[in-house]
Amino acid sequence: MRNQQPICDVLTQELPKHSVVLEIGSGTGQHAAFISERMPDITWQPSEMAARIASINAWRLRAGRDNFLPPLVLDVSQDLWPVKQVDAVFSANVVHYVGWPKVRSMMSGIGRVLRIAGLVFLYGPFNYGGKFTSDGNKALDAWLKADIDPEAGIKDFEQIVLAARKEKLRLIKDIAMPANNRLLVLKKYM
Repeated sequence: MRNQQPICDVLTQELPKHSVVLEIGSGTGQHAAFISERMPDITWQPSEMAARIASINAWRLRAGRDNFLPPLVLDVSQDLWPVKQVDAVFSANVVHYVGWPKVRSMMSGIGRVLRIAGLVFLYGPFNYGGKFTSDGNKALDAWLKADIDPEAGIKDFEQIVLAARKEKLRLIKDIAMPANNRLLVLKKYM
């Protein structure tokens, strides 16, 4: 996947050594395998809905690294998350697959488990000023709403920043990535 190395480059620059990173929506486990190999000083905690855990475990077994932890079952709308406190949170391509209620629940959960001064990395497409940044993103938005969930779709950058601010998460970087995607870096403050 063409986004893995650019994401890893940013994480390498931004994360302090020995950070524990919770990945929300680990999918198949590919990001966890890729990043845990290239960042051996980071502990990577994948999480996903129950149906995807087997795939993550397969990637973990293949990777054979101690810093790639067993995946946790996590639905972002849960009030209680199966993790107490982490140094950072990473999530790729989750925000546009869910509706606003789940995005708000996700932000609230991140606010509860992230240490003060901890970092959040949100990867994916975002609209700016209510406008799509490409025809591809416009088509993706239509597909998500038609085939995945009518409440899904590409979210406005400004709304994400406001939702994060309610959980004491402040935007510190907005980084351009391949294929009209962005990596938002947020920091938790007191």
